[in-house]
Amino acid sequence: MLHLRSIQTKNLENSPSSYPFNLPLIQQFQSISFQSPVTFFVGENGSGKSTLIEAIAAAVGSIVVGSDNIQTDISLQPARKLANHLQLVWNKRTKRGFFLRAEDFFGYAKRMAKLRAEMQADMEEVRNDNRNRSVLAQKLAESPFNREIYEMKQSKTDALDHVSHGESFLHLFQSRFVPNGLYLLDEPEAPLSPLRQLTLITLLKQMVEENAQFIIATHSPILMAFPDAQILNFDEIPIQPVAYDDLQHVEIMRGFLNNPKAYLTHL
Repeated sequence: MLHLRSIQTKNLENSPSSYPFNLPLIQQFQSISFQSPVTFFVGENGSGKSTLIEAIAAAVGSIVVGSDNIQTDISLQPARKLANHLQLVWNKRTKRGFFLRAEDFFGYAKRMAKLRAEMQADMEEVRNDNRNRSVLAQKLAESPFNREIYEMKQSKTDALDHVSHGESFLHLFQSRFVPNGLYLLDEPEAPLSPLRQLTLITLLKQMVEENAQFIIATHSPILMAFPDAQILNFDEIPIQPVAYDDLQHVEIMRGFLNNPKAYLTHL
């Protein structure tokens, strides 16, 4: 399902001349109409795809996984300024979903581990304080901590620091994906092996079947191959739709795999 139908700029003539408004992409940006439940923003580093996806997240008011509130995160200050100049058109507004940058995930996993350790320490302190009381009184005193730890285990956040980065990243998706959500992902392939990227594609497909919408900035030809996805090329100004087989990312990867020596001969 398409929750977000389109975005367009407004009042750019009154915008500052500083970043991100000085990006060629933003200066000539007019609108994007979303045609598929899965849309990929594709382009070279510095093309503006991450900047725009951050601004969409700020305009939507998305939950930011692994970071501060979207209205207070210092790193998203330029995105918030740009968000003030974006107009969102909805088919059906949803407050479900989240925004995730790959670099924020590791901070999220670290905070979850710290939270669990703090709860364990607090429970031990309560246990010591109540060791001379009845068994029932001890259980009642410990129950809030046991409940929190149990909920962490149920949501799979308990295992984030006990498995590989790629596995824990997928655990996060599995635990946080809900139907009817809008998900904004910036380079989610970063911690994932090719096999794990295929697993992520499977998760995307499952969530699309449950009326989720995804807007994803990526460099991964594997993710870009998602069936019937809309691919927008940020290396073209204005932004242009592009077919999978016409992507430079795909062309380079295909050529390299077919003949790596041709690319490495001058090293």
